[in-house]
Amino acid sequence: MHVAPDHVQAGRTWSSTIAVSGFPPEVGMAWLEPLTVWPGVIDVVVHADPIPAPSAAARVRRRRIRMESTRRLRAERGGLEDPLTEAVSQDAESLADKVARGESRLFLTSVLITVHATSRAELQTDVADLRAHAASMLLQTHVMTWRQLQGWTSSLPIGADHSVTRRVMDTEALATACPIAGPDLPAPLPSEMEDDAGAFAGTAGLPVLLGLNRVSGAVVTGDRWALDNHNAVVLARSGAGKSYAVKTGILRELYNGVRVSVIDPEREYLELARQVGGRVIELGAPGVRINPMHLPAGDPDALTRRCLFLHTLVDVMLDEPLDPSQRAALDQAVIGTYARAGITQDPRTWTRRAPTIEDLLDQLAHPESTNERGVAAGLLERLSPWVTGSYSGLFGRPNAHHDPHDDSDDDQAPASDQLTVWTTRLLAEELRPVGMLLAIDAIWRSIDRRTTQNRPDRQLVVVDEASLLLSEPAGARFLARLAKTARKRRAGLTLITPDVVDVLGSDLGETILANAATVLLLRQAPQAIQTLTRACALSPGEAQFLVTAGRGQALLLAGARVPLDIVASPAEHAIAAALPDELGDIANAFAVTEELA
Repeated sequence: MHVAPDHVQAGRTWSSTIAVSGFPPEVGMAWLEPLTVWPGVIDVVVHADPIPAPSAAARVRRRRIRMESTRRLRAERGGLEDPLTEAVSQDAESLADKVARGESRLFLTSVLITVHATSRAELQTDVADLRAHAASMLLQTHVMTWRQLQGWTSSLPIGADHSVTRRVMDTEALATACPIAGPDLPAPLPSEMEDDAGAFAGTAGLPVLLGLNRVSGAVVTGDRWALDNHNAVVLARSGAGKSYAVKTGILRELYNGVRVSVIDPEREYLELARQVGGRVIELGAPGVRINPMHLPAGDPDALTRRCLFLHTLVDVMLDEPLDPSQRAALDQAVIGTYARAGITQDPRTWTRRAPTIEDLLDQLAHPESTNERGVAAGLLERLSPWVTGSYSGLFGRPNAHHDPHDDSDDDQAPASDQLTVWTTRLLAEELRPVGMLLAIDAIWRSIDRRTTQNRPDRQLVVVDEASLLLSEPAGARFLARLAKTARKRRAGLTLITPDVVDVLGSDLGETILANAATVLLLRQAPQAIQTLTRACALSPGEAQFLVTAGRGQALLLAGARVPLDIVASPAEHAIAAALPDELGDIANAFAVTEELA
């Protein structure tokens, strides 16, 4: 160790200690916080040594005597009253009363700041910046020249105070320094991490890396599974790096054993699936068909749930909600279609082969009630293109059966089920909202099935380009319902969208945002920042940061508000930065015809 008049060098670290020698007349709550959040490597140390009550009373009495003598001497000489002396005298009188009653105590207090840097030039710059910052807080500081070693040891967590710059403070002034806060999210204690790791079946998990704090440079970690709910919303304009941030987050959740399902409209997650051996389901590929009328096993209310979901599905297919007469006709047709297939309210009949949308249209063509023929004919005309026309890429009667989310034999389930990517890139733009809705429904039924079977795996559902569904009222209602119920199934829903208006422009969108304990905001368009400011209660500084943020810079809202840089290892970067696949062959993807439950 090398000790110099104005610094201490220990190894490759240069340190200099500054003492606070003067304080403002009045301080507010957390008056130390501007120092603790200063963007540099510093140690802020507060030593408080209580003064015994008799000594404290004597100190205050002597102070009052001096103030009163000064005031009387000025009055005898015919001078005007000094407002500062009068104020100090009144404060001393109030403090004496509190000390006498035991309502307050006095402390010998010293505040030291030790600045650390990697070079002397950097240290000198940081010390000058910090002293200027302290001066803006009306704090007078001085470098502890020739006492750097004493200052350095006083900043160690050993309770030793070798400084000579002390100030008497009462309980109130010292208490207002709290809470002593930092710019970083609080990390869990080691005992808490051990409990979480040992209780994998619980809701809490292990924290994952989120990025680096832009203020302090510290590592920011977080555990979405330990929050009130496990949902997240990612909002950013195109090109801000939202998919990159989510991909790195998925990789780190996979390390902790979380099962992840992704709805990928643009094939951005295929490289991620390849690298981790995940499963890819290509909606719209030759031979891949979805039967939304399939009844999942293990759900005691499966038939009712399927009937209700078909109403939501038809609303999205027709791009408008059904009126009461149409809804009644559709409900009768759905029940009649299942009945023709031999499926009734008796669960023993649910194992029979499920009907298809084609069977539903046939039932609409031959309604049981003559009063519904006109309404049924109208529905038949509007739904026919989805089976026999240009919209029929999603539905049809498949030649084979396969449910990629059938985990009935979990002991034999392949490891690749840890990540499943549903991509809708091959679907036409008009078909994508319906395809995404069907994929989310299949994923959610899989989660329901695992919850019913008491399987403890945490499950994450990521919906990229969620605006495709949020723009549909029925789709937005479906997502809002999932956001409210995900926590009860040990599941988390992550919605990614560049369209802030789609999320905040409706009551359902605001419901989804209100049920997201984690909000990640990257660069925003100036046109959307006012709406976002009202919804998230952003400060003017936070709003300005989001408008001017660079790629990969974000504001995390998860209890605390932390500006951070999204970072990744070279291996993670190669996966997260991979460009979307073009319309070519897909390695490790399903190539067989599937009926997706």
